[in-house]
Amino acid sequence: MTEIVIERLGLHGDGIAAGPIYAPLTLPGERVEGEITGERMETPRIVEPSSDRVKAPCPRFKRCGGCSLQHASDDFVAKWKIGVVEIALRAQGLDAPIRGIETSPAASRRRAVFSARRTKSGAQVGFHVRGSDQIVEIDGCTLLHPELLAARPIVAELAKVGGSRKGELSVTITLTQNKLDVLVTGGKPLDDKLRMELGPLAEKLGLSRLAWDDETVALRHPPAQDFDGILVTPPAGSFLQATRHGEDVLRAAVLEAVGDSGYVADFFAGCGTFSLPLARKAEVWALEGVREMIQALDLGWRNAKGLKKMKAQVQDLFRNPVIAADMQKLDAVVLDPPRAGAQAQVAEIAQAKIPVIAYVSCNPVTFARDAAVLVKAGYRLNWVQVVDQFRWSSHVELAARFDRA
Repeated sequence: MTEIVIERLGLHGDGIAAGPIYAPLTLPGERVEGEITGERMETPRIVEPSSDRVKAPCPRFKRCGGCSLQHASDDFVAKWKIGVVEIALRAQGLDAPIRGIETSPAASRRRAVFSARRTKSGAQVGFHVRGSDQIVEIDGCTLLHPELLAARPIVAELAKVGGSRKGELSVTITLTQNKLDVLVTGGKPLDDKLRMELGPLAEKLGLSRLAWDDETVALRHPPAQDFDGILVTPPAGSFLQATRHGEDVLRAAVLEAVGDSGYVADFFAGCGTFSLPLARKAEVWALEGVREMIQALDLGWRNAKGLKKMKAQVQDLFRNPVIAADMQKLDAVVLDPPRAGAQAQVAEIAQAKIPVIAYVSCNPVTFARDAAVLVKAGYRLNWVQVVDQFRWSSHVELAARFDRA
């Protein structure tokens, strides 16, 4: 047995001691002991706990792999996530006023990905054990909206019909305005026999939509999402902010950053989370690489009332960024890229000298990298709002505003 002292948390929430040695479920200042293999102490025993250590609110925490920070106080997690953003900015030589953090409430997650296997007696439904492909069945969850938790029997029925004893189903369930939207992957190949079974099953289960891999096999009602009062029906399994609270906070930050801008581009627009509310006051040019998402955005705009002109365009902004010459008439840009950031597009924006930029990020490291490019090009980082809608995880999001210095 080796004893170590945890010095800090890494980006994935593991405690880090000198070496480095990584120890999950530990906190800075704690003295722990255990067996070390390579660079990891997989099962540390707490010898001297931190004052920030609390009893996990979920009794399944140590076994289920869904959360990584329930052993830490809410105050510690909030300060740590703000610190993750500060460290990322400092690494690029940047500083900015951080407004604090907005944390989504418990039991507010509106999408869950269940794992399921067909068994001799029925089906096994739950989440993976931490660091394993073993499924742990759950009877409760502090993260999920109660309606998602109540959907476990639906997952079991789908596994019985379309699962195999050898493989594992991944069942994504999303709350919508009209019942549940369900996407299944990893099941049996979709043949005529399975289609004939799944259609009536979706009706029996009361699903809004059932998609099997890339095919919609049942559609009872449009599984609409409400983007600030504007209804959109996203493609099955497409990107959606994790909680309504998180979406509201990010949208408010974007609208504040853009202000009274008359012509706004929304890069990586998705299905219109920001584009559509922006169109109440501004003309919007929305760009997204996934055709089905742009089609959903465009249809949502056409069905809404009182919105200004919208141009919805399919474009891969990683391989084919909008060039500076095509952005000269813009008053503002909204960026909401994936974790990789928007390096190529930011380089063009920096040249275009657009007055205002609203940047939404799910990765503080790539955000700071892109922010450094903008600041070097003459922009000022006005403020950063940290958002925690993946509560009790190491995931950190933010919204920020830039203007021309």
